[in-house]
Amino acid sequence: MSKRIDTSGGASFGTNPFDAIPATGLPRARQSPAVRPGAGPPKAPAKKGRVELRREKSGRGGKTVTTLSAFASHLPLAELAQLAFDLKQSCACGGTLKGRVIELQGDVREKALAELQQRGFQPVLAGG
Repeated sequence: MSKRIDTSGGASFGTNPFDAIPATGLPRARQSPAVRPGAGPPKAPAKKGRVELRREKSGRGGKTVTTLSAFASHLPLAELAQLAFDLKQSCACGGTLKGRVIELQGDVREKALAELQQRGFQPVLAGG
């Protein structure tokens, strides 16, 4: 007689070959924190820091530009570049990333403010 457990499933495909093994002495399965009963609501996304939104005209040939600056230094440039791309789409304007400053064409402070708040930033309107 072999000590191996038959895992072929027998005649019917739907039977579990491990039903014959007693479960006593086995550790209980852990539940994920989201499934745990009595757990509170999921936490809000972590704040990514303060961002200054400013409308500028000086030195730009009379054109209005919205600048987003003072990003946290721990944010990588790749994330800022993606943020600039997404802001240009949501604000329906052109723009660029210069250093760690995002420049958006036109006065789009209100749209950018709403988008940044959704992403977990703390935007502050600065200047005039």
